[in-house]
Amino acid sequence: MRSSRLHLFVAFAFTVMADPVSSVAYAIEAALRALDGDPAGLVATMALVVGVIVVVSVTYHQLIGRFPEGGGGPEAVAAAFGEGWAFLPLGALLVDFTLTVAVSCAAGAAALIAYAPGLDPARVPIALGLALAVALGVLAGHRGRVGFAIATQAFLLVAAAVVVAGFLAGPAASPPALGAAPAGGPLLANASLAAVLGALPLGMALATGVEAPSNAIAQLPQLRARGRRLFGRGTLWLMVALVGGLTISLAVLTVRLGVGLPGENSTLLAELARRAVGGGPPLAIFQGLSALLLLAAAASSFLAGSGVLKALAGIGMDGDGGLLPKRLHRENRYRVAHWGVVVVLAIAAVLIVAGGAHEQELVRFYAVSVFASFLAATLSCARLALREGRPSAAAFNLLGSALVALVMALNLTRLDSTVALLASLALAAWFWRGWVARGRPRGVVGAARG
Repeated sequence: MRSSRLHLFVAFAFTVMADPVSSVAYAIEAALRALDGDPAGLVATMALVVGVIVVVSVTYHQLIGRFPEGGGGPEAVAAAFGEGWAFLPLGALLVDFTLTVAVSCAAGAAALIAYAPGLDPARVPIALGLALAVALGVLAGHRGRVGFAIATQAFLLVAAAVVVAGFLAGPAASPPALGAAPAGGPLLANASLAAVLGALPLGMALATGVEAPSNAIAQLPQLRARGRRLFGRGTLWLMVALVGGLTISLAVLTVRLGVGLPGENSTLLAELARRAVGGGPPLAIFQGLSALLLLAAAASSFLAGSGVLKALAGIGMDGDGGLLPKRLHRENRYRVAHWGVVVVLAIAAVLIVAGGAHEQELVRFYAVSVFASFLAATLSCARLALREGRPSAAAFNLLGSALVALVMALNLTRLDSTVALLASLALAAWFWRGWVARGRPRGVVGAARG
């Protein structure tokens, strides 16, 4: 019995964390680009990113305890402010899920091109093909979830080997790229606070997926509430430890090896692996697993996004349908909301084409939407804690709210992030108007469970 529960936990945990683990493939590079290729502030930036994630994770730890049936942020918002407010995090999550598909498939194409640069002219078709392949795989049912878990574990093992090999290789002998800190020099060499804060919003792409365990525990009906709490919290903190440890290690290794901005046909992760293990089969394995992990993250977001659309289509359903067209509530024989998958695929494909399948262009729109969801969750938990007479818990939630608000404010200094946030708010307003027009039917809070 214990063995079967352990196997279930491993399958659940490593499936859920595919999104945040895969974020290391582009979040560290995004921060380095924001630093103009100067790694002097990279470690400080990513350490701050991990710190913010830890603080936000405390709120989601509380959410898992409060709502073991799943629902996370939307459940908390509804409990604290009323059911209609739950559309704010739901709109933000839908934008985040769609962007995750686009960014992950573009990053998967970049991983392949970094190993075989001759593929670069076909970047957009490759990314679109990957998105289509993942969508078809998702439509074939949930059998692939074990594969997602295996892909995540395999990547983590190979990434750990690359990190060890990189440190054993020693500092780079040649001078680093223009603007980079001296190889092996101080990790925080004269990094200015302004530079770190400027890079922070893009590095926060690493935070996508923090909310996943609080929502995904709804997929464990075979467990009682206590078991779902244990699985959810265990997954959350294992995810934070693994992603945080890997991120800091790769950032330190970037400075140690004097790696600057990668070329047009490469990625930071590929350059680190190339410096650490050379080329040939080791690099091919690492790049292949990177691409596979990114596709697992895309598959997870396909399922989550289509699940939310299905749930919204079912709210207040009558002869005319729910808040969304009735067909979005339908499932295929594998119990996948196939029309929802089609909608997510169509929007992601438009984003991929618009961004030229360059993940570093798409990532600039990323993270701000999920931070809107984080802000709603942290403020809601603070209000609930105050109602219950727990001022210390409320104070910690408010600290999380302040950090999240800071990241959002920094994000909104860029037009691309502002566009993404406005899209989230527009979706939320549209859902809310339809909900009010239908007489405010119950069921909104369950939409995040899919």
